[in-house]
Parts: sequence; C-alpha cells; structure tokens
Amino acid sequence: MTAELIAAYEEHLVLVRNLADNSIRGYVSDLESFLKHLEELKVEEFSQLELSHVRSWLADLQSHGVARSTMARRIVSIRAFTYWAASQGWIRSDFGAALAIPKPHRTLPEVLDIADTEVVIASMQTRADEDPNPLTIRDLAMIEVLYATGIRVSELCGLDLRSIDESRNTLQVMGKGSKERVVPIGIPALLALREYLRVARPELVDEKSGSAVFLGSRGGRIDQRTVREVVYSAMAAVGSKMGPHGLRHTAATHLLEGGADLRTVQEILGHSSLATTQIYTHISPDRLQKAFDNAHPRA
Repeated sequence: MTAELIAAYEEHLVLVRNLADNSIRGYVSDLESFLKHLEELKVEEFSQLELSHVRSWLADLQSHGVARSTMARRIVSIRAFTYWAASQGWIRSDFGAALAIPKPHRTLPEVLDIADTEVVIASMQTRADEDPNPLTIRDLAMIEVLYATGIRVSELCGLDLRSIDESRNTLQVMGKGSKERVVPIGIPALLALREYLRVARPELVDEKSGSAVFLGSRGGRIDQRTVREVVYSAMAAVGSKMGPHGLRHTAATHLLEGGADLRTVQEILGHSSLATTQIYTHISPDRLQKAFDNAHPRA
C-alpha cells in the first residue's frame, strides 16, 4: 500500500504539477520520511491519519536539529501531499492545511565584489593560456557563462547547441518546471564560449555527446558535480569557497548595482515570484546610499 501511494503521488508530481526532477525527488523523500515515522507510530491505515501524526513527525525532525529553513520546506511538502491525498480519497480531510509555515531566517550567501570576480576570471584565462587543453578552455567558458548569465548549474549542464543564439547574444535556458526563458550573455562570455566550441569541444566529443554544449572528460554531457568542482577550484584564486550558487548570486548583485531593475533581474534569474528575487539578491550599502542621495530631497 505504501509503495502504491508513493507511486501515485510521484505520478501526480510529474504529470499534473510538471515539477523539475530535483523538486520531485525532494517531495518524494519527504513523503518517505513521513511514512517511515508513521510505521514507528504503528499507524497502519491511511484513514487513521490525523494532524497530530504530522506534528509528531515534525517534532521528531526538529529534535534531530533540522534547520529552520528545512522545516519550512518539509511543511510545504507535507501540505502539498495532504491536499492531494484528500482529493484522491487516501485520507479523510486535508488536515495539513492547518499547519503554519515558519518564516526561515534570511541569510545571504557570500558574494564577490567586481574586483575579485575579475581576478577569478583572469586566473581561469591564465590557466587556459598557459595550458591550452580542452578542459582548461572548457572551464574558462563555464565560469564566464555562469557569471555572465546568472543561470543555475543545472541549466548550464542542460544547455544544447541549439540553445545558443549568437546573432542575438542570448541563451535559451530550460529552468525549473521545464520553463524556458531567454537569457542575455555578454560579449566576453560569448567569445569564451565560441572558442570552446571551436577548439575544445571537438576534442571531447564522442558518440555519447549528442547536442550537449558542455562535455565531461569522457565525452558525455557534463554533470553538476564536475561543474561545482571547477567553480570551487576557480574561487581559490581569491580565497573563497563559493560554489555555482554563489556565482549566480554575484551575477544578480552586480546587475542590481549596475542599475538593472528588480523585474529584469527576476526575468534573467527565472524566478516565478519577485519576492524570491528580493530575498536572493544582495543590495550593497553603496547602492543604497547612492539611491538615497539621488532620490531624497534632503539627502
């Protein structure tokens, strides 16, 4: 019965909600955790489920030191499940709707200033110049593209050759929930990408490559772990341990500091909600002071 429930819910997440693979795995993992807790409580029938069982599960997670932000995500997840389960007759009512979602603490990830970002890119350029092999040329192109566009590491890995529009200086990106968007790319990044496609990719390509833009050392589409390792290595030039998420945050911050409006940044990042962009982006004290000086009549 448990396996049947999980399979039915996963099918709903795929076919009805059209969620990204990572989101589906998260929802299913949360459900499996909840169902395991029910086994420990000796709850054998779904018809017996009550809000107290959910609260017991959440209390158990909290006792094991689960972060506040993770607790908020788990509550969102279980609320989505009880809504679906009630609509499908698995449980008597949508009791999960009574759960309040705690506001997670907002902590901004590390962000590089423009000078440090230039050092990182220059160090990657030096590597490619001193040892111009397919991997160093590829790695430079990946860092340039990540910073220039602010795309997610999963979106970088998913780029196909048809995604590149050199006539418009844009990339067509497949984001969360299989939502496509067009993202502008700067000239330096486009030149690095063009050099990679001309010189390096032909050296890496094999029968597994397909239309993937960025390839691993064995010819297949590059994976997220490899991209993260490349970013970590690049950040060593400025003593940072930042990963691709931080580079995305850096790109968004520099866009804002350069005068881009919040909705433009929202569009570039692929956020469905402007509130997400407001939380995600970092506004420097210098920019706040400049905005105040320009806008306030008695600044």
